[in-house]
This record gives sequence, structure tokens and C-alpha cells, in this order.
Amino acid sequence: MQELKPIVSGTPCATLIGDIVDSRGAPDRHALHARLSAALRRTGRLVPATAALRITVGDEFQASYETLGGALDAAFRIRLDLMPETQVRFGLSWGGATMLDAREGTQDGPAWWAARKAIEAAQAAERRPATQAVRTVYAPAQDDGPSAGAVNAALVCQDQLISSLDERAMRILQRLAAGESRTEIARAEDISPSAISQRIRAAGLEIIVTAAHDLASVR
Repeated sequence: MQELKPIVSGTPCATLIGDIVDSRGAPDRHALHARLSAALRRTGRLVPATAALRITVGDEFQASYETLGGALDAAFRIRLDLMPETQVRFGLSWGGATMLDAREGTQDGPAWWAARKAIEAAQAAERRPATQAVRTVYAPAQDDGPSAGAVNAALVCQDQLISSLDERAMRILQRLAAGESRTEIARAEDISPSAISQRIRAAGLEIIVTAAHDLASVR
């Protein structure tokens, strides 16, 4: 089991709220729930949290992290894990959080309220043609955290690039992000390494992975 770092009441942290896009339209909600649970467990093993990733109600889930980079890393990994069948949206924040129940991991505070507003902003952006690719929004609850302008500029570009990928490009991105070599990816896709390299360049997959790595280091 992942060892959690205890959060002190009022200590600033990064908060993450996520949910499934159009989950009510899923043909098998039980299978969707199982896939989401498995994705959260895999990400939880890879990205340390102060309050573990958990489903709260229906298809909504949340966690908190010591740094915004941790929350961004978790969001990217969950999204990749569930692509291409399932789309996920995220609201993230930075600010004060209070532990209400340490045993249950229940938290409250400005960082959670701002994360809720952020995911609502992501949902609203999806309804507008110019921003329909947006899936991740960051809204800090206090001024001493990472810049909202800089982080959201990176996120909107990342979301746009990911939204343009076909199924093969998505699979290649997943394998590239997992650290597989071009030769390994080519073998899995049954095409030549040079064709894989062309795909990576044409779809900007290396840019997506590099940007995700840089965002994961944001403090």
C-alpha cells in the first residue's frame, strides 16, 4: 500500500478532482467503473499523494499532492491509461486544505473549492467550439503557488495535441510515455521503426511526453 504523507491542517497542497466525460452514455457502467478503479490504482502506485486517489461518488475521483507537479503527473497518467475509449476531465488547484477525518482521508478547504470551480470551467470549455478539446484546468486558491497563466497555457496546448490523435497515435503515445523504445513500439504495432519515428514527429508525440515531464516537475 502507498505510504501517504500526512497533511497538516491548513497546509498548502495541490488538489485534483476528476471525472469521466459523458459517463452516462457508457454502454457498460460497471465495466467503466472497473477500468477507472484499475487506472487509479496504477497511477497511485507511481505518483505519491498526500490523500490517495479514490472514487468519491459515481465516476468522480480525487486526491491531493505535495506539489502541483504531482497532481499534473497523476492527471496525465490517468488520462493516458483510459484512452482512447474513455475521456476524462480534471480540475486542479493549489492552496490550503484541512483534514477533517484522517482515517477516511476526508479534506476540505479553499484548494478543494477552487478545484471544483476548475473542473466546472473545464466542462464549460468543452461546450464551446474554440475550446472543446480542453480537459484540464488549473485554478489556484492562493497567490503563492505556480502561475495559473503559465500552467494553463501548457495544458491547453497539451489537450489540443492529444485531441488530434488517432487510435494508433494514442497507442504509440502510451508506449512512448511508458519508456518503450521505438523498436519495441514498432514490434508491438507491426510496422517499421522508421514509420514509428515518422508518426511520433508528425503527431508531436515527443512534445506531449516532454511537456508532461516538465509539468510533473512544477512545484
